Amino acid sequence: MKRLIPVIFFCLLWISACREPFDPDLKPTDLTVLIVEGYLDTEGLPSTLKLSYSRNIKTEDDFTPDYPGAIVSLRSESGVVYPLTDLGFGEFEFAHDIPEDESYRLYISTNDGKSYTSDLLKPILTPDIIDVGFERNEQGAEIYLTTRGDENADDFLWTYEETYAFRPKISSSFKYDPELNDVVTRNQDERTNMCYRGSVSSDLILETSSRFENQFVFRQSIAHIKQGDERLSVRYSILISQKALDSKASEFWEILRRNTDDIGSIFSPLPSNISGNIKNDQDPSVPVVGYVSLGTVKQKRLFVDVRDVAPWIADVPDYYNCFVEPDTVLAADYGLSFGGGSFVPVVPIYPENGFAPIGYQGAIRRCTDCTLRGTNVKPDFWED
Repeated sequence: MKRLIPVIFFCLLWISACREPFDPDLKPTDLTVLIVEGYLDTEGLPSTLKLSYSRNIKTEDDFTPDYPGAIVSLRSESGVVYPLTDLGFGEFEFAHDIPEDESYRLYISTNDGKSYTSDLLKPILTPDIIDVGFERNEQGAEIYLTTRGDENADDFLWTYEETYAFRPKISSSFKYDPELNDVVTRNQDERTNMCYRGSVSSDLILETSSRFENQFVFRQSIAHIKQGDERLSVRYSILISQKALDSKASEFWEILRRNTDDIGSIFSPLPSNISGNIKNDQDPSVPVVGYVSLGTVKQKRLFVDVRDVAPWIADVPDYYNCFVEPDTVLAADYGLSFGGGSFVPVVPIYPENGFAPIGYQGAIRRCTDCTLRGTNVKPDFWED
């Protein structure tokens, strides 16, 4: 056995040395495929259809997405046309309250002279979300929902948008005014000690209600926030959208989810091989990736306060090595120290029995200004 080990090692070394990278001779245009995705709400809730072109596997990391210009509309079998509004960057908004007892087709005419048509779309009525909530555990916080399917809605797709409030490591209510050559208090619209950030999740969360007794989906996991995540450092909001799918749409999204989860695996289906419900009118054999659904979208919003998950200590790498400088910047040096904007007045220093500060201790702006990472404008839906 000991004599066999060197032989095996030599063989493996020889095999690895003879391997050459496979670099297929493919033109970039060979891999340009139109991607269509969207779930259009039938009750007037603004919803978005997205158009884009697939990325060539040979493109560089600094690849810039390519979005087609297009005219997009939904047309009923009775001939009524509902145009979608072009928002730019491949996004088209649908905001029409349409009859749900009719069938429809989506029509896309791109600026390169090509046209695409969807299969016949029948609206699906999505049941209401029964409840949303969260559970604190050792790993963090789990966001969940409860719903129930019916004879018309068995398969579900959930998407969500997150928004959270956060504070910088060091709070400051002051700024340097070059015209006055003095430190003044910031106005409310200039505040840098409370900001908001938001994002739309790209996760594909799917479930079939008939797998459960009475089609009752109890505490379906939607999002997990790890312990110490900044999203729960002040106040967090999640808007969950529930969308019922037909069986073909469910199959499409499940394949796409697996492809996303298994990216890089030779057993994953290539995106261009995933069939959808959009066809090229000029040549039906041309691959088109995407699936468009039509139906009602049900939404529910949840707020979670840091007090609800206490103790919760946020660990934010952006605020590492943040501290207030111990030396006091005197009034005569305000312009020199604070005039450049990278160093900010934080703590006023008062003389004994005095009412006016003689100077300020400061900190670098990165540690005090949350607008470098978010916006200080409170969202319209926000509840304190």
